[in-house]
Amino acid sequence: MNGSAALVEGVTEEAATAPIGLSARFSRAEFAELRRRTVFECGKWDPQYEDECVLADFALTLEPTTWRELALLAEQLARETLAAERELLARPELHPRLGLPRAIRRCLGAHEARGAACGAARVMRFDFHWTRAGWQVSEVNSDVPGGFIEASGFSALAARMLGLQLAGDPTEALVEAVVRAVGEDGRVALVHATAYTDDRQVMLHLARALEVRGLATGLLDPTQVLWRDGQAGAATSWFDGPIDLLLRFFPAEWLPNTRAQGDWRAFFVGSRTPISNPGAALLVQSKRFPLVWAELCTELPTWRALLPETRSPRDADWRGDDGWILKPALGRVGEDIGLRGVVGTREWQGIARAARWWPAHWVAQRRFEAVALEHEGEALYPCLGVYVIDGRAAGIYGRVARRPLIDSRARDVPVLVLT
Repeated sequence: MNGSAALVEGVTEEAATAPIGLSARFSRAEFAELRRRTVFECGKWDPQYEDECVLADFALTLEPTTWRELALLAEQLARETLAAERELLARPELHPRLGLPRAIRRCLGAHEARGAACGAARVMRFDFHWTRAGWQVSEVNSDVPGGFIEASGFSALAARMLGLQLAGDPTEALVEAVVRAVGEDGRVALVHATAYTDDRQVMLHLARALEVRGLATGLLDPTQVLWRDGQAGAATSWFDGPIDLLLRFFPAEWLPNTRAQGDWRAFFVGSRTPISNPGAALLVQSKRFPLVWAELCTELPTWRALLPETRSPRDADWRGDDGWILKPALGRVGEDIGLRGVVGTREWQGIARAARWWPAHWVAQRRFEAVALEHEGEALYPCLGVYVIDGRAAGIYGRVARRPLIDSRARDVPVLVLT
């Protein structure tokens, strides 16, 4: 549910040597079948954004060596991220610098008394871009990464049509991680914002995959989870009794909004029921995570090598230097990313005003020079979101955009490995 950005100056010679290839476009009949099967077999109910289909009619391709390189980098990033999260959980004096809501900071500050929330089947997604300097990462989606339908279902259908291989199947990998945690007879609650169609479809997709393995599933909102001494249960007409694992797709910063109806704090501290992912994931989800690196004992060599320079808006000349972009600390789906010259003038002015007024909730980040791919005369800006589940790379959620901003207008694209 996050966005990323990059700067290019048209399609360049570097595109010819980029480690990302492109397939030919599907025929009209092939793409109609692919789209229909993605909707009805994979459960992607919303294949449109405004008047445009969000499914690409071609695939991105990688050599096996490129996929192995990305997998290795993502796994290194995941190890560093989890180590930093553990340290940050014990360093509440750093939490105000991360732009977290006050209620969440107070809750996390109580982790020593109540105990850290139990975690299992940990999921992250790292967004990679090919640039003139090689691979760079724009962010980690460590809280509630999505894209499972597209990376598993849509991409698997495209792979069969093209005779290529999936980089990995994150849905299958997540199901295996859940089974390792609770067994094949476990009861799993899939906690999400039930009013949002795009969230509901992801949870139904995962629920069906879990049910194939024999697990009992219940789709709940956070207020329908009942806590007693750190153990989760439910008492709804469709899912009643103890819960063995909570699979959360409800953004952590939204949880305090449910305080009048349930104990949201157990998602952060004190839970004895395993959670994928615990609310403390927000500590490294924040775009302001790099601002505390100098204070940490955890070494972050891969992060330092791949993430563009990141500063507080107070410490960067983003007003006079177009080499900086602005990002909200807890932004998602590419919302409110400020790229002067890419977003509209009015939108940029609103973002700049917010960063001036509330700099503690924003970051300034260097714009990297991504290599645009040319596809039948069209410049495309790809983003490869590499999943890591329980420490192992598990697949790729691909997106492409016609402008150097990966947001809700970007198209979902299969990322396949050449055989």
